[in-house]
Amino acid sequence: MRTSVRQLFDLTGRVAIITGGSVGLGRQMAEGLAEMGANLVLCARKKDRCEQAAHELKQLGVETRALACDVKSQDQIQAVVDATVSEFGRIDVLINNAGAAWGAPIEEMRLEHWNKVIETNLTGTFLFCQTVGKIMIPQRRGKIINIASIAGLHGGGPEFHAIGYHASKGGVITFTKELACKWAMHNIHVNAIAPGWFPTNMSEVLIERNEGALRKRIPLNRFGSDHDLKGPAVFLASDASDFVTGHVLVVDGGQSAW
Repeated sequence: MRTSVRQLFDLTGRVAIITGGSVGLGRQMAEGLAEMGANLVLCARKKDRCEQAAHELKQLGVETRALACDVKSQDQIQAVVDATVSEFGRIDVLINNAGAAWGAPIEEMRLEHWNKVIETNLTGTFLFCQTVGKIMIPQRRGKIINIASIAGLHGGGPEFHAIGYHASKGGVITFTKELACKWAMHNIHVNAIAPGWFPTNMSEVLIERNEGALRKRIPLNRFGSDHDLKGPAVFLASDASDFVTGHVLVVDGGQSAW
């Protein structure tokens, strides 16, 4: 039977958990999935932000839920997964977007700050995948999207001090490829998106201070917009990517092509 492109990208009735889904890149991707019909579970440390985002996205005609969750806590992750299954009976999509950064020269970086970045960006991704995987494996179906960064593809210039962030995102990329190989037998697709420079709460100050220099490194000569991640997220969450796993989709305006 012929399948149309509209059908391939349709997410009607699918259930997606998005960590860090209340603001920034997570909010943008959540909106993209909702516009294609997916029901959403948004979770973050600040539940009030999630509730506001969930209320706004519900206007798109989908079911939304807001839950508090620190991705460093296995118990809180389990609570989110249990609540999602109790409410919707399934989990089709997981987007691991929650992230942290800490700027300091490596010779001055405190262990507690290194650990916070690694535990949030890498260990949190592992824990959420592990917990959701226990639902997806019996389903024989699932889409996992890990948010990496072009910072995980190479080192940064001497003016940027974020070695923990770079290391964690490099780990997310390798973790994604490894998990894709292991869970392909369960029909679970595991991919990553590596964004370039997008103005967010985490990056806007750095962008403002270095705007000219950063633009020169981006062939499209602009930063990411409030919709540039919608398409990539929908693609990797939908049937349109059913023959794609273990891939890192770079969305950076061409910066990594230099």
